[in-house]
Amino acid sequence: QVQLVESGGGLVQAGGSLRLSCAASGSTFFIDRMGWYRQAPGSQRELVATISKAFSTSYADSVKGRFTIIRDNAKNTVYLQMNSLNPEDAAVYYCNANAPSLRQDYWGQGTQVTVSS
Repeated sequence: QVQLVESGGGLVQAGGSLRLSCAASGSTFFIDRMGWYRQAPGSQRELVATISKAFSTSYADSVKGRFTIIRDNAKNTVYLQMNSLNPEDAAVYYCNANAPSLRQDYWGQGTQVTVSS
């Protein structure tokens, strides 16, 4: 089993920045890709950014150039640096960890990001 604990959400003004953190514990050896997803009210959960254990990254088009995903394998932690936030970025952000050999996806409890205009 893998446990994910997120932190760093909050309220920020448009144009501001936030940094989310997600710490993994448990069977972290099996984790390959980690990432961030978000879900706004009335919308489906969508991918924001992912990063593999080898630091290969992918981003949603809507956040490219503004968000950066960073991974510290020694700390089993992934970060999401969010810059130039706008009200459309407001959502609950969820951390995800994929363990392909276990055929498991793990999710954090979510952290709220609110952006005021």
